[in-house]
Amino acid sequence: MKLITVVTPCYNEAENVVELYEQIKAVFATQPNYRYEHLFIDNASQDETVALIKNLAATDNNVKLIVNVRNFGHVRSPYYGLLQAQGDAVIIMASDLQDPPQLIHDFLQKWQQGYKIVVGVKPQSQESKTMFFIRKLYYQLIAKISDVQLIKNFTGFGLYDQAVLEILRHINDPYPYFRGLISEIGFEVAKIPYLQPTRKRGISKNNFYTLYDIAMLGITSHSKVPLRLATMAGFLLSGLSFAAAMLFFVLKLLFWQHFPMGIAPLAISLFFFSSVQLFFIGLLGEYIGAIHTQVLNRPLVIEKERVNF
Repeated sequence: MKLITVVTPCYNEAENVVELYEQIKAVFATQPNYRYEHLFIDNASQDETVALIKNLAATDNNVKLIVNVRNFGHVRSPYYGLLQAQGDAVIIMASDLQDPPQLIHDFLQKWQQGYKIVVGVKPQSQESKTMFFIRKLYYQLIAKISDVQLIKNFTGFGLYDQAVLEILRHINDPYPYFRGLISEIGFEVAKIPYLQPTRKRGISKNNFYTLYDIAMLGITSHSKVPLRLATMAGFLLSGLSFAAAMLFFVLKLLFWQHFPMGIAPLAISLFFFSSVQLFFIGLLGEYIGAIHTQVLNRPLVIEKERVNF
């Protein structure tokens, strides 16, 4: 019997982890041809999440737990948990119950058909329409400028064959963009659409900074287009500036007494070009920051304890 590992990253999800455990257990009760284990990786929760998972592990040997010494963020901890999974196939599933456990049936069917990567994509969602619209715009943007064909409306929820994880273990990336790496590897991907439900309990741990971090990580990891745009914009704007300067110079010579220069053109051009420079300097800083993170090569996480290993 093949072993399936379900990996669930969590942080302050005491209201959801028990119900998620029960739903996944119920799903595998209908899959007698598979063994399963449920691996939680906790990012140093401040509520009762760890205690609840330990209670589950005490009565069910299928439950495993890794606790980090501190919060290592929303990128590193889930990826580390994925790499620790030893199942023949691994399913990563968020702890907020917005990734439907019922899709595990479909994932396993596609895996049996030979797909090494099966992902859930959410073309529709019950979350805020504004937020979902912004997300779709980002997915479309990153898909167009990326060096590889990225999967739209994909958050990482899916099944991955152990062969895929073995490749990921040889990619020494201290701050990986997992969604991009899946496309970078190149295996054929089976996509299963689903309607993402709203969060029933608790609040999302994502905020503007974490969402911005993921967005910029996707761009800097898989596209050089913004850097090329900065270069081309520099050439274009310098040409326009020279043309405007020559135009003002000629008009002043021809209409010396009737063409006052004034301060307005200078002020407008100063603010415009300064803002453009700051934008592209910030963009360049994002790429430099990504290089800095790679050079430091710090560990993904540091563990505090393991349970049921």
